[in-house]
Amino acid sequence: MVKLIAKSPCMGLLPKTIGAVDLTEVEPALITLIAPFAGQTKAVSAALKDALGVSFPAPNRAVGTGARAVWVGMGQALLMGANCPDLKGAACIDQSDAWAIVRIDGVDTSAVLARLTPLDVRDSQFKRGHTARTLVGHMTASITRLGVHSFEVMVMRSMAGTLVHELEQAAENMAARATA
Repeated sequence: MVKLIAKSPCMGLLPKTIGAVDLTEVEPALITLIAPFAGQTKAVSAALKDALGVSFPAPNRAVGTGARAVWVGMGQALLMGANCPDLKGAACIDQSDAWAIVRIDGVDTSAVLARLTPLDVRDSQFKRGHTARTLVGHMTASITRLGVHSFEVMVMRSMAGTLVHELEQAAENMAARATA
């Protein structure tokens, strides 16, 4: 009989510190896609708020700290880090194993991401709690600002190695510029 071993998407690839940037894998226990049915967004938001203290996020926003809701597309959000309550007005799909999530911390984080995405991630334009679906390199990703020098980048699990490679290259380029 085959014995399966659970592995995280970035197992063996992270954590790493490159120059002024730290790359770490984020492994939320649970990730659930929530897609409210037509006309049910307010009711779903109220049910989430009652159950978890977090509402359904507005477009391009992420809300919450323990349990978090991150906008990922029109009428869709990912609930992260908590069991999804019974939401009669929404389709709820477990995606816990579908995503690779990398947290980027350090003073060069905006410069590293600026090399990889067309999104303007300067603090003046992309504030804490802002999130966007965009490209990172050639991959579709979700980028969320967690703090002044902190971001979370999410890609589909199959792209974990590519994401880490792209982030490493950009961070190494920034570190080389700092020493030149």
